[in-house]
Amino acid sequence: MQFIYEVAVGVALILTIFGVPALCIYAGYLIWKRKQPRTIGEELRSHFAGVPLERIAVSKRSFPGHVHADLFRAVETALEESRTHVFSGLEAAANSYTGGTDFNSLFQSGGLVGTQKMEAPQYTEIDVGEDKPLRVLSSGLWALSKGPVRFVVLFRTCETRRGTGACVVEVAAPDDEAGTSLVQEFFARLESEVVRAASYRGKILSFERESSYAGTASGMKVHRLKNVARDEVILPKATLDLLERNVIRFVAQRQELGRRALSRKKGLLFYGPPGTGKTHTIRWLVGTLEGHTALLIAAQQMGALGEYLKVARLLQPSVVVIEDVDLIALDRSLDDGRSTQALLHELLNEMDGLRDDCDVTFILTTNRPQDLEQALASRPGRIDQAIEFPLPDAEGREKLVRLYGRGCELSDELVRAVVERTEKVSASFIKELMRRAVQFRLERNGAEDLLLQDVDRALDEMLFSGGSLNLKLLGASGRIDAGE
Repeated sequence: MQFIYEVAVGVALILTIFGVPALCIYAGYLIWKRKQPRTIGEELRSHFAGVPLERIAVSKRSFPGHVHADLFRAVETALEESRTHVFSGLEAAANSYTGGTDFNSLFQSGGLVGTQKMEAPQYTEIDVGEDKPLRVLSSGLWALSKGPVRFVVLFRTCETRRGTGACVVEVAAPDDEAGTSLVQEFFARLESEVVRAASYRGKILSFERESSYAGTASGMKVHRLKNVARDEVILPKATLDLLERNVIRFVAQRQELGRRALSRKKGLLFYGPPGTGKTHTIRWLVGTLEGHTALLIAAQQMGALGEYLKVARLLQPSVVVIEDVDLIALDRSLDDGRSTQALLHELLNEMDGLRDDCDVTFILTTNRPQDLEQALASRPGRIDQAIEFPLPDAEGREKLVRLYGRGCELSDELVRAVVERTEKVSASFIKELMRRAVQFRLERNGAEDLLLQDVDRALDEMLFSGGSLNLKLLGASGRIDAGE
């Protein structure tokens, strides 16, 4: 109405003073002006027409960057029952990760003065472990109404002072009973959807700050690990029994334990020489624990432990895996000044701070259990069970030879010979030995039968051509015979 009034007044004045030619020039100016992009401030002034600025209240919520996918889905869901009058992106210069546009920059000096131009919304794609990445908004603004209430929602991504990503949602609405009720309902819908965390629940996750080669970006990386079958886990019976009882059966009995006011959280330490199957077994367990979310924490990511534990609580039942924990949990008497104590204290505090009714399982691994800080390794409630992963015995080596030699014809004589010649080696050594033996078989004539000479040539290359360093790298610590 204001625009029509201004046009009418202008036409009357021009006709009275200058005549028809000037009126044509004025009409051309009006057409040009109408085609120019409106600023966000202009849109908001129009949207909130009749509502004094002092009666507009702004509510703001910040969310961790790794919930970007679920948060945007929640915003879309929460707006389904509202009418959208304007949907716009934000000017590129205002969409920086150092802060970006917010309502404080628009509500200034007693008026809506935002000068950012209305632009096309900007989107990014996030890999959430589905067939296709999820397309989500980077930043945008909605001018909406629900019934008689007009309100505005601003969504943006930014970077916190700690260098971690964040998502910010702001809602501007009249500061009255209807507006307040609408804002409270809107944020309640957001929180409900984010807590459901449908994008990542039950998946294998770690934090990721950089974009992938596919161009997708997220605070969270979804891992697609190869499934490990039960018969591919070659361990002594005593070790398997401990795993079954302390992981598989414990999870199955967790609810009953909780009903008896017993703790439902669990801490396990997997220890043993390198290459004995600790990581391999974790992959089997993660695939077996249906409905569990797994969080993989590398040593260099321990600074984000607090955020990991928030996600673990949000997405429980969950499994938190920290491999090579000795890198941050080194015994204090052995600490050589490598700034690990702060990370160790945070780990201890987080493990102690979990409530007994949390369905969270910690699995820590180490190749050096003798160097672990006793406050971590010796206190019940942090580590409930230590499980040793020893070098495979003769029975285990036979199973490993047959497992990693599948696809080839293996005679019993060959299997016995390999078992006899690989005393005190790791499972990973046998895996590499069988791969190289198959390579030599392919170079020989491509026949299906694997011969002892193929194994001999592989052993010779692994043991002697690479020297003692190669032997150590491959996980051999005892006597190995290369044959004649």
